[in-house]
Amino acid sequence: VQLVESGGGSVQAGGSLRLSCAASGYTNSYTPACMGWFGQATGKEREGVAAIDSDGRTSYADSVKERFTISTDNGRNTLYLQMSSLRPEDAGMYYCAAHGILGYDCYAGSWFKDWGQGTLVTVSS
Repeated sequence: VQLVESGGGSVQAGGSLRLSCAASGYTNSYTPACMGWFGQATGKEREGVAAIDSDGRTSYADSVKERFTISTDNGRNTLYLQMSSLRPEDAGMYYCAAHGILGYDCYAGSWFKDWGQGTLVTVSS
């Protein structure tokens, strides 16, 4: 399984970015039951930002509710994170993650098995 993030960049506070995560290597016997995004600011621990399960139910960290939106394409081959009203504290590396266990925990910050390498988001004030 491979997860590859893209879409990071530099933006001014109040701006928007859309992150993408291309998923490959899933099979009929192992499909992503839950996919999510994590953010990690410099010097801080990685934190769950958002998650989406196989039924499309979403979960968000309180700090990003009403500003970020997680979604997938129909085939769940690509995961997105639409980030709006960005703040300097949103800056950091953003990682895509997934697991294939149906019925297992799926919420922002829950356990994930597969991880991408990250994409950097910079927000200037």
